[in-house]
Amino acid sequence: MLKVGLTGSIAVGKSFVLGVLRELGARTLDADVVAREVVEPGTAGVTAVVDEFGAEILKPDGSLNRAALGSIVFADEAKRQKLNSILHPFIIARQDEILRQWEKETPETIAVVDAALMIESGGYKRFAKLIVVHCQPQIQLERLMMRDNIPREEAERRINAQMPQEEKKKHADYLIDTSEGFESARQQTTAVWRELSGTDFSL
Repeated sequence: MLKVGLTGSIAVGKSFVLGVLRELGARTLDADVVAREVVEPGTAGVTAVVDEFGAEILKPDGSLNRAALGSIVFADEAKRQKLNSILHPFIIARQDEILRQWEKETPETIAVVDAALMIESGGYKRFAKLIVVHCQPQIQLERLMMRDNIPREEAERRINAQMPQEEKKKHADYLIDTSEGFESARQQTTAVWRELSGTDFSL
């Protein structure tokens, strides 16, 4: 099984690219789904987060109050890094568990894992190939403001809290630029898929 990482900054179009790869035949895993799974009520992940940030980040039903936690960590870089350091081991372990299962089921497949912080966490090193999705900064800013219905200042703060796009691009085996919209991104993704499909699966 060929393991491929997919990453990029916030609001650059990773989810669209992941969807195209899924349509083309890849088995796909969105790290956001895994990230929610590892902090479900009663999990070791949510216990570790509460131990660090306090019970006020929980809803009455014991589930994580993402808005409350987000307001804490996006306002404080040290706390954001602390949260990531707590959650990344749980997320990576669960991803690897899923990948091992897929390898048993479909050893000739291409598996793509989409994670925004794959480079920051070092998790990208587990993959044979890395795709980095990117777009022009102004387009990224506008997409984020529209998607999350937030003011420019808040969007800029969230973007600036992440590794710069130019830095992420340095790690890429393949680059997909979504600046020109869906059809262009689909064509680029299809071209990457063709190359991946010809890759030696013994990697």
